[in-house]
Amino acid sequence: MTHPVTDVYEEITGADASVRDREARNGVRHMVSLSLTKVADGLIDPKLVLSWLAGSLGAPAALTGLLVPIRESGALLPQILFAGRVEAMKHRKWAWVLGSAGQGIAALAIVVIALTMEGLAAGLALCGALAVLAVSRAACSVSYKDILGKTVQKTRRGAVTGVAGSTASIAVLIFAGLLLSGVLRDVTPVIVAIALASVLWIVAAMLFSGLEEQASEEVESTMFDLTPLKEDRQFRLFIAVRGLLTVTALAPPYFVLLGGEQSALQGLGALLLASAAAAFAGSYVWGRLSDKSSRKVLFLSGLLAAGFATLAVLAELSGWAQTVWVIPVILFFFMLSYQGVRSARSVYLVDMAPEDARSSYAALANTAIGVLLLVTGAFGGLLALAGPVAALIGFVVLSLAGGVLALRLDEVETG
Repeated sequence: MTHPVTDVYEEITGADASVRDREARNGVRHMVSLSLTKVADGLIDPKLVLSWLAGSLGAPAALTGLLVPIRESGALLPQILFAGRVEAMKHRKWAWVLGSAGQGIAALAIVVIALTMEGLAAGLALCGALAVLAVSRAACSVSYKDILGKTVQKTRRGAVTGVAGSTASIAVLIFAGLLLSGVLRDVTPVIVAIALASVLWIVAAMLFSGLEEQASEEVESTMFDLTPLKEDRQFRLFIAVRGLLTVTALAPPYFVLLGGEQSALQGLGALLLASAAAAFAGSYVWGRLSDKSSRKVLFLSGLLAAGFATLAVLAELSGWAQTVWVIPVILFFFMLSYQGVRSARSVYLVDMAPEDARSSYAALANTAIGVLLLVTGAFGGLLALAGPVAALIGFVVLSLAGGVLALRLDEVETG
């Protein structure tokens, strides 16, 4: 007779009856912990929530504009510094636990800043706290793929991460609805939301600490191990594909700029709502498909993203973008494509990387993507000087290239 947790795990992941209770317990712990952290991410979204908070506190616009770059690059670029230390740990879950707790503490610091500061001081303090949060997130990211690979078997990893994304998106949908309704126009409810995010990260850290992870062999801590980048052609190809598909993360703000004043007035709320709805609708499905072939999901997602970005351009040129619902609907489907890229890139890297070098692979990939995000963002920014349509056309080309290039990747789920 199987344990109820095992039954639930088998139902969610499609695993057969031979799955061990230990993996099932770990899998469910992954799902709940990730769900908590993804909800926290939505509640403290720098593109929307923190930018709004900084403005309400009177922070200079220049500092407010730094929030998103600090969050994105800070979560990726430090990973190469952490990889060697993580691989030297017998139980790598503790890197994730510390990272999650660090994010919770940083979020709590943001609450204190919001309650006690304003103006330039508040802007500087917010940037500092967000930098701590981003570096803590880097620790989680560089360790997680290795932990997932050690505790959940191949062909079930996408379902585990996908169900967490879909579950968490429900809470973010509610939050987006409150933003759109105008309920959260005061500072106090936003501060409460950030405080809740702090609690969720800390609870996730406590829960994840109970993960049943087998001890890894002791290895010497190394720094800047570039061996995978030099010797693994498929890894270099994967970075190229993922780098081209970063446009799926950078394009949404340009959708918001379409349609003139009418669209712009609803932009922030529509972006958050579309992102959460797409995560709810697509995370689990894309995760299951990625377990079958993450390579094909990268290909399909790249083509779909290019198609919906093209549709947005056509809507703008034809005047359809002036209709209230057109751009939000297209944005939803574009974000659905983005969810496919997110799911497939994570599963492919875990399944491709050698078991004893997942942290190094993850760190190198994320550090490279951190640099490519800056390059691609600058590329989009230059095109945007001619308007959002020009930027989206450029992103269409890159997305198509990434999708087609993904077909040259090896199949790793059947290997």
